[in-house]
Amino acid sequence: MEYKQTNDEKPTSSKDGLHISNRHLVSQKEDILYHFDLGTSTHDFVAMFGDIKFVCVGGSRWRMKAFSQHMAEMLGLGNATDDIPNICEGTDRYNMYKVGPVLAVSHGMGIPSISIMLHELIKLLYHAKCFDVTAIRIGTSGGIGVEPGSVVITRTSLDASFKPYFEMNVLGKTMIHSTQLHTCLGQELLKCSKEINEFPTLIADTMCTSDFYEGQARLDGAFCTYTEEEKMEYLQSAHAAGVRNIEMESSVFAAMCIRSGMKGAVVCVCLLDRLKGDQITSSHQVLNDYQIRPQKLVTCFIKKQLKKALEPQNLSNRV
Repeated sequence: MEYKQTNDEKPTSSKDGLHISNRHLVSQKEDILYHFDLGTSTHDFVAMFGDIKFVCVGGSRWRMKAFSQHMAEMLGLGNATDDIPNICEGTDRYNMYKVGPVLAVSHGMGIPSISIMLHELIKLLYHAKCFDVTAIRIGTSGGIGVEPGSVVITRTSLDASFKPYFEMNVLGKTMIHSTQLHTCLGQELLKCSKEINEFPTLIADTMCTSDFYEGQARLDGAFCTYTEEEKMEYLQSAHAAGVRNIEMESSVFAAMCIRSGMKGAVVCVCLLDRLKGDQITSSHQVLNDYQIRPQKLVTCFIKKQLKKALEPQNLSNRV
């Protein structure tokens, strides 16, 4: 098997910090973002998205709509019950909502789905000439040795063998990308959690898998070839390696943030402790409360950052 380390890849084209590494896009007359139902010849990307500073992504469509409504209320741009239009209403793949400088996009479930979305999202931000963009994935996860309802801010995304990188196959060759999230961004999010002081929050490593059942050592899938003892040994090994939660998107998210020059963070709430069971048994009301927690944290962070940007000394630095 041939490996190629790509952490040192250089952009072939760049605009104020956000970059792509695809020389073919430069010569294209039109770029169609098929899964967003958007295109450079049919939409004015600069007018529509040029002010974007924060991109928040999550698996569920309704969760991202709810987040955008909450964001609008917190920024004084609307009410939590306002019907914010879905920019991608012409497609059933993803939903997208814009609230001031904040873009909220659903990404579906698993690495393939979020990877497709991120390719088109990064191109969207590039065509819109956005700069200094922060991207945050908001989601749910299974905890390992942490209390249900705890929020984990990912330090590094590890694969199922606890390795800190994302592997992908390109032209029959295995490419390797770093999956370490932005350290300062993680610390800022942790500070916000202490200010909110409503739920336990920690910074730790996250394991990203390509499957919900066997790939995460569950005993309740349609197939299972291992014993409960082997399952527990594996999860304990993950805990010993620094892993505190498991989900299915963080690795490619981290890798593509690094490649595009965006500051990235992953903020996920734990719905259960996998060391104590496999199935989610909490009530619908409790789960709804859990799922709102990452939204509260990220909303607090964005509000603080926007307030900081309006301080006199920061405004003078931009002149």
